[in-house]
Amino acid sequence: MSPQQRAEETRSRILTAAEESFAHYGYDVTGVAEICRRAGVSKGAFYHHFPSKQAVFLELLELWLAELDRQMETIRATAENVPAALRHMASMAEVVFRAADGKLPIFLEFWTKAAHDPGIWQAMIAHYRRYREFFASMIENGIAEGTLQPTDPETTAQIIVSLAVGLVLQGLLDPHGANWGHAAQEGMHMILKSLERS
Repeated sequence: MSPQQRAEETRSRILTAAEESFAHYGYDVTGVAEICRRAGVSKGAFYHHFPSKQAVFLELLELWLAELDRQMETIRATAENVPAALRHMASMAEVVFRAADGKLPIFLEFWTKAAHDPGIWQAMIAHYRRYREFFASMIENGIAEGTLQPTDPETTAQIIVSLAVGLVLQGLLDPHGANWGHAAQEGMHMILKSLERS
């Protein structure tokens, strides 16, 4: 194994250990020592890859959202029109909930820490704003292509993002309370029913 491969493996072990620790104990209780113990690495190895516990926390957020971003961009680029793309994105929710099974508590950790830590708040709010811009742009494209009725793209984007965030939060607090993936599809259907040109 090359030095670069060993470094990548160490970094990956640290991220996995941190994810497990944050989900199980919470951000505040989890220390660098616990992450190192779980990962089987020294503190020196940890600090070689990450300057702080917060940096690991934010890297986890970036990794999860980067995969989601890739999927959404692919759908947007390949769908026949904007309503079809939005329906396809909503249908991804079921897969997202299945993939996140057991990891959803860490999303609550992100929200909780964002309320008290300016650095984490800045990272979180940047993503929310980016998603609102992404969906506003889609709505503008749908109006331009004639598949959506004229509407305020920013407000519609806020509604779509609010639906997604609300479903994630409910899925976290009451994982067996409903089929949250199905609820995402139904919610998008209701939004499109009021927007789509017949």
